[in-house]
Amino acid sequence: MDKKGIKVGITHGDMNGIGYEVILKVFADERMTEFCTPVIYGSQKIAIYQQKILDLPPINFKIINKPEEAADGKINLINCVDENLKIEFARSTPEAGLAAFTALEAATSDLQRGAIDTLLTAPINKYNIHSEDFHFPGHTEYLEQKFDEGGKYKALMIMTSDTMRIALVTGHLPLGEAKAHLTQEAVLGKLTLFHTSLIQDFGVVKPRIAVLSFNPHAGDQGLLGIEEETIIIPSIAEAEKKGIMAFGPYAADGFFGSQSEQKFDGILAMYHDQGLIPFKIAAMEDGVNYTAGLPVVRTSPAHGTAYNIAGQNKASEASFRKALYLSLDIYRNRKLYKEMTSNPLRKQYVDRSGDNVKLDLTADEPNE
Repeated sequence: MDKKGIKVGITHGDMNGIGYEVILKVFADERMTEFCTPVIYGSQKIAIYQQKILDLPPINFKIINKPEEAADGKINLINCVDENLKIEFARSTPEAGLAAFTALEAATSDLQRGAIDTLLTAPINKYNIHSEDFHFPGHTEYLEQKFDEGGKYKALMIMTSDTMRIALVTGHLPLGEAKAHLTQEAVLGKLTLFHTSLIQDFGVVKPRIAVLSFNPHAGDQGLLGIEEETIIIPSIAEAEKKGIMAFGPYAADGFFGSQSEQKFDGILAMYHDQGLIPFKIAAMEDGVNYTAGLPVVRTSPAHGTAYNIAGQNKASEASFRKALYLSLDIYRNRKLYKEMTSNPLRKQYVDRSGDNVKLDLTADEPNE
């Protein structure tokens, strides 16, 4: 299926981090416009300034006012932030936070009205973007509120790479609060969302999901905690009734230590660091953050703003490129899944209440 023409809205993230660097490095390859139609939300002046400072190949941007003006084969850019903003590499500034939020709001608005097909977000600084308008711990929670349609949709954070997919029951929460949010409803809900996403977004026909424990050694039958017995195991049992192949709970250290992740299509972790530490050790360079469960497609590189290397031309664009590819793949997979399931065959019911005839194999054959 042709990828060309899929409009990918790209937010510039924190301009003092590595967002522009990875964007510019990816689209320095002219072949990228053969796969999609990029629409960057940011500033041409900032982009060109960073090109020069980082000594990156020049890119010819097509400046547009709205996504409907985007041209295939071009790097389209919407100037939506103040072009006179000062770049201060490796510094968290209120101006950078406001610019990140402004670009995100513009792209999200266009995504809501269908003017772009998918959203790819460069990393933000969760501290400097925080305001009365953005009071969320991250993109996932922000997008859930934007697209939940009165509670119809719930977001699920999935970290994915070529070797594993990890989803979280509790996300951006202080560790001390994770326990209070760990309920049967939460575990079963995330399992269901994960199962659905693996099928429609990743094309896995019959997903196998490993469920991690909450306590060390999976609670040791209640000796080290009861959450496994009272919450996780009952949730797995309920999931199985819904046709979900869920297994566990597995102690996280032994699970990853024995490389058991290779046996499953997805892994459900109970809290943020339990899932993201092993994931980023294995896939920091090419991992992708995907927001599942919503009617829109949003991806992001697995890394953050990386202030420690900002402005030094040291950032790898691999994760951002992977996030772009995944955005296109999921968009196409969802479209294909919708087409395949739009007209399902009706179940046929046969009344067998009168099937009382018995075949007597001992009787003589009738005369010819």
